[in-house]
Amino acid sequence: MSKIAFVFPGQGSQFPGMAKELYPSRKQFFEKANDILGFRITDIMFDGTPEDLKATKVTQPAIFLHSVLLAMDQPKPDMTAGHSLGEFSALVAAGALSFEDGLKLVSKRAMAMQKCCEAVPGSMAAVIALPDDVIEKVCAGIPGVVPANFNSPGQVVISGEKEAVEKACAALKEAGAKRALPLPVSGAFHSPLMEPARAELAEAIEATPFHTPFCPVYQNVTALPTTDPDIIKENVLKQLTSPVRWTKSVQNMIADGATKFVEIGPGTVLQNLVKRIAGDLEMTIEGIQ
Repeated sequence: MSKIAFVFPGQGSQFPGMAKELYPSRKQFFEKANDILGFRITDIMFDGTPEDLKATKVTQPAIFLHSVLLAMDQPKPDMTAGHSLGEFSALVAAGALSFEDGLKLVSKRAMAMQKCCEAVPGSMAAVIALPDDVIEKVCAGIPGVVPANFNSPGQVVISGEKEAVEKACAALKEAGAKRALPLPVSGAFHSPLMEPARAELAEAIEATPFHTPFCPVYQNVTALPTTDPDIIKENVLKQLTSPVRWTKSVQNMIADGATKFVEIGPGTVLQNLVKRIAGDLEMTIEGIQ
């Protein structure tokens, strides 16, 4: 039996004017978001510049809002997953978190990550056309850098201290990488440098009610499906300092019967990654923006 998987994008897929067309039908949610956040995020989403949208405290809630409100109009999926920040959208779409609680956690996470970036500047780089195990081995030999996002076969992002990332890029090129490109990000996401943010978020997650979702959520940290609220909480917290195992998550969803992937939210990044991961398999891959 074919199954439908909903996948939700992470930071980087924002754009000026995002979700503007949803405002008339979802006004109460947008206004509730403005109240919860304490500033009019709608003004920035609808009329802000790309630069305005880049601030982490804006980007993360904006993408979450866009994704979750789009998902409200869709039939229920058989499974969900989200890339990094997108995991919170996936949890709301699956009924594990309420809209309000999801937004509060996303806002708290964004603020905590922003603080980390300001305290300890870090960087990230995309490594193209090198096997995962080679990247892991090279990073293991350089203190201060780790693999952060296993996005698709041949596309891995590394993260850590600026000098360590530069050193790793040179070593990975020597090891055969086609490219090792620094990314325009403000910090070392999904690395041990995010530990202060993890500690700050722990209290908020502990105080938030998580429910049993109506379908399995494939989480970044393990790439495995779960419907256990305690495991979900634990993994959402670990996610800040652990790699996003996106390749394995999609492979596991396919192994569990997914034949249709729908990316819900701004951008097409995940559709492209799923295509690469699925390879020659017969899949329906589409997006709702």
